[in-house]
Amino acid sequence: MSNTLRVGIIGAGGIATGEHIPAYLKCEEKVEIVAISDVIEEQAKQVAEEFNIENYFTNYEEMFQEVEIDAVSVCTPNKFHAPATIAALQAGCHVLCEKPPAMAVVEAKQMASEAEKAGKILTYGFHFRHKPEVETLKRFVDGGELGEIYAARVLAVRRRGIPGWGVFTNKELQGGGPLIDIGVHMLDTALYLMDYPEPDTVFGVTYQKLGNRKGVGLAGDWDWENFSVEDMARGMITFKNGASILLETAFAANVEKRKEMNVKLMGDQGGADVFPLKIYQEKHQALTDMTPKFLPEKGNHELEIERFVDACLTGGQPLSTPQQGVILQQIINAIYQSAETGEPIKL
Repeated sequence: MSNTLRVGIIGAGGIATGEHIPAYLKCEEKVEIVAISDVIEEQAKQVAEEFNIENYFTNYEEMFQEVEIDAVSVCTPNKFHAPATIAALQAGCHVLCEKPPAMAVVEAKQMASEAEKAGKILTYGFHFRHKPEVETLKRFVDGGELGEIYAARVLAVRRRGIPGWGVFTNKELQGGGPLIDIGVHMLDTALYLMDYPEPDTVFGVTYQKLGNRKGVGLAGDWDWENFSVEDMARGMITFKNGASILLETAFAANVEKRKEMNVKLMGDQGGADVFPLKIYQEKHQALTDMTPKFLPEKGNHELEIERFVDACLTGGQPLSTPQQGVILQQIINAIYQSAETGEPIKL
């Protein structure tokens, strides 16, 4: 492989134009974006012209046949993550797929299997791992400062933050609502900081109380008449090592704050809130709170892309692995299954 990574983009929506493409362009001589594909031809053409991308397609299979590509970003609705990723891996490309991995566990497993078979990188867009608060806390965790982390709380709650754009409220294309969109980020962050323990039992409930009626929108006006996902999900996950996570996520809830995205960890030697980062310990017969004074300011999407590019060029492994994607998908699907059946799900 040359010193320049030839990148293709699958999906020309907001995450591609707002985050992936600009971040690749910041890699300068390391990257050349050579093609983009989207089922809507006009959108693919418009984005290609805007970012000076030479080739555009409405079919990614054709894109792989016509253009030499080393790596792709999959930026489609969730329903198409698995087929696009598998096609890219089979075409000999490294893949950065947006979260969540897929719609079903079997798909996530197949994606991991195809990556291993192809000998290519597969990583997922869990960009909160690249935030300075998470990177700093991970060093404290790895250094034993929190001891055994046996409990965590995961919060991804908006007061009235139902997206008024895209397909976020379409269950057929997305697979779910806040759990699979914003909750997945905080859940992955917690699992990453806990070293991705093996899940044991999952219990979940979902609600649709506010999204399917007209109301105040703080993230644009949503299509409430066709709102087909949950507007709140809650769950509890236990792990084979004895740890547990309590999760709460919502697009819309009658709470005080406009938005709260946080992970709270509790260990036998210390605890922490991640956003903003604060560490709680007992030292020298005193209870102490510690907050880092200065943290790096580089954007987490930018770092995610930069590290993906470097891994592709050097043969390294990005932070997120295919097997972690499988575990996360198992938990997400188990929460939805538990909510549907009213029973805990044993994994």
